[in-house]
Amino acid sequence: MNPRKIFDYAREAEAILILNGGENNLDKNFFYLAGKEGGLYEGSFILAKPDSVTIFTSVLEEESARNTGNKVEIFHSRDEYENLLKNALKDVNVVGLNYSSLNLEIYKNLLKIIPDKEFVDVSVSISEARRLKTPEELNYLREAAKIGSEAFDPAIELLREGMTEKEVAANIVHEMMKGGASGPSFDTIVAFGENSSMPHYSPGNRKLKKGDIVLIDYGALYEGYCSDITRTISFGKANEKTKDMYSVVYKAQNESMKAIKANVNGKDIDKIARDIIDASPYKGRFIHSLGHGVGMDVHDHPALAPNYDFPLKANMVVTDEPGVYLTGYGGIRIEDDVIVKEDGFEKISKGATATIREV
Repeated sequence: MNPRKIFDYAREAEAILILNGGENNLDKNFFYLAGKEGGLYEGSFILAKPDSVTIFTSVLEEESARNTGNKVEIFHSRDEYENLLKNALKDVNVVGLNYSSLNLEIYKNLLKIIPDKEFVDVSVSISEARRLKTPEELNYLREAAKIGSEAFDPAIELLREGMTEKEVAANIVHEMMKGGASGPSFDTIVAFGENSSMPHYSPGNRKLKKGDIVLIDYGALYEGYCSDITRTISFGKANEKTKDMYSVVYKAQNESMKAIKANVNGKDIDKIARDIIDASPYKGRFIHSLGHGVGMDVHDHPALAPNYDFPLKANMVVTDEPGVYLTGYGGIRIEDDVIVKEDGFEKISKGATATIREV
């Protein structure tokens, strides 16, 4: 990772300091600046300057840290941690912090250690830099999408009447990890029948039966980068209503995706999909935005939304995921990951069919 990319946006900061807390308070930007996945780095910090990145960590993470190729400083105690932090910033007056991830305890401790510094919030600057992916990042995202795409068929072949949503979720995670993922990029959604009308449903013990809609929203994590894919199928023969819902959603995705390229406003792409759905019997049942950015976070940044001005740029990665949701009946969503190009797009997830798949 070349830190100069962030300093192009965070010009007010002389250095950027990213602080990790415990396991539940790790900043993804630590790994972004480190440039390599691996290691937990609890209680560690990373200091970026325009021409260097240094990792400060405990002996537990020494090998992982040195494998990144960055400068590494090791501490063995809290006193050593504080002394390293003071020394690293002795010639720095203005320190950039990612306020969006700092909790109050970490911030108060930081003020005690280095009370004489000026702190500026660089969270927006980091977010801006992360939106534009490097060639290496794009390759990680392609592989995450490939792993996710290739996991679907083997998992679907295991569908049996009486299976629970939880079992299907476990099967697809298993297939992704067999394919090379370090894990799922988020908690897998599996929804049967009427449950598929809830976009953020959590799989439960609902049992699969013939004629059910099966909606699966899932993704693979590869080298710290995410994919995000949704497929909707029918277990057994689909009825005409389900077929029609699927056809409308597929058309909305297909037509909106054609408009994805650099310098197009995301809300205009959302409108293409929304107009198609609203011209169908399912007007008003597309109840979320069309898409979001994907990167080290599965929701990396806003992208395609009805009330958000967001001009796309080349080398952004976004989702295109229209859906229709009918309470008490079920929902249809189709989601794919797309790299924005200067003159078009590259769809990196595969497998959606033009008509609903019956298994």
